[in-house]
Amino acid sequence: MNASYIKSLSLCTVFFVGLSFYPNVAISADEISVDDLLQQVKKGHRKDQLSNEQRLQKFKDNKEQQQILLAQIKQKRKEAEQLSQRREQNFEDNEQKIMLLQERLTDRLGSLKELFGVLQLVSNDMQGQFENSLIQMHYPNRTEQLTTFSKKMGQTTELPSIEEIEALWFELQREMTESGKITTSKQTVLTASGQELEMDVIRVGTFNLVADGKYLQRIPETGRIVEFPRQPSQRYMNGATDILDSDNNLFAFTIDPIRGQLISILGAAPNIIERAQQGGVIGYIIIGLGVFVVLFAIGRFFLLVIQDSKIQRQLKQLDKPEDNALGHILKVYHESKTEEIESLELKLSEVILREIPKINWGLSFLKITAAIAPLLGLLGTVTGMIITFQAITLFGAGDPKLMAGGISQALVTTVLGLSVAIPTLLLHNLVQSKANKITEIIEQESIALVAMQSEQTIRKTSC
Repeated sequence: MNASYIKSLSLCTVFFVGLSFYPNVAISADEISVDDLLQQVKKGHRKDQLSNEQRLQKFKDNKEQQQILLAQIKQKRKEAEQLSQRREQNFEDNEQKIMLLQERLTDRLGSLKELFGVLQLVSNDMQGQFENSLIQMHYPNRTEQLTTFSKKMGQTTELPSIEEIEALWFELQREMTESGKITTSKQTVLTASGQELEMDVIRVGTFNLVADGKYLQRIPETGRIVEFPRQPSQRYMNGATDILDSDNNLFAFTIDPIRGQLISILGAAPNIIERAQQGGVIGYIIIGLGVFVVLFAIGRFFLLVIQDSKIQRQLKQLDKPEDNALGHILKVYHESKTEEIESLELKLSEVILREIPKINWGLSFLKITAAIAPLLGLLGTVTGMIITFQAITLFGAGDPKLMAGGISQALVTTVLGLSVAIPTLLLHNLVQSKANKITEIIEQESIALVAMQSEQTIRKTSC
């Protein structure tokens, strides 16, 4: 390598090193010589050295001030530690004093402490009872007094007065007294339709609320008086109606000892129509079949009764045939009595064979229906059980309400099937007995006519 190449390489090295150590050196975009570049690097080095010396001097000047601040902070920490020690000592002394005072207070209270505990327990129990009591709507502020009294019983800084203890006894006595009264007052009632009306509400002890012949309930959480969405059946409503019109007379009244819950359960119980609806489509089929069969059986029975009455009248007038089964037989007899006995007997038998199906018409239908109705009920039972098992498969057996629909259908259809089959069987026997009676009459009269004609023929032959 020649000397000029080595010199150029050295200058480039100095240039890049200078850029790395002295970033403040500005380089023009125009071409400069190597000597000018070296001069600019030297100037940048001097400028940075001067800046560093200034910062170093500033740090030395602030060093004394930092030491002063450090000394002040150490002094404050020392004072805070001393204050903490004094307060810890005061805390320990106060704890000892409190323990001594509590022991002294416990010794001086003696049996009163147990008394206050009992009073607090009774007060807390009374609050829960009063909140759920129907009497609360007449005395809404008594629970606040009990709350204040209970808090005071739980403290040891203030003792209750005799008047406050007597007030507790008075509230207990008033609750017992009011539970035996029938009271009427103006109250705001939320009806089943969603309207709020002012009504004369009758409170029967702590058991029932009645207004306008309907049972009401009081919601403890809100204190509102609400009409039951569904009232119980009529036999339970008689007392609610009679209490409005009674003049010190005795009458039956339904008492709910659990403040309306039994009334709510009785109101939620399904009526006959709702129970029938639980049977589903099969239940409707059974009901329709039962209604049709009953009407059909009653109709057939009355037709047979009418036919029987006509036959009874015909028995009194054998020589005048009328439009009935026996009359038809008599008509054939009068038309054919001049013929031979065998021919007359055959003609009468023919008439009887034509009349008996008319008399027995519908009996087979009643008999079949009495057998089909339980089978339809069994079909509904099986269908309901299938629905129940499907619900168990999907949701498990944890919630009985999910299975209630299928079980209701299973049981209701069975009941409906039996309810149709039993009266249908009884009606079938009733209609059949009436038909058998009419059949026996016409058969007996037919035989009697043949016998009478045979007797007349024998007399004529003997003469």
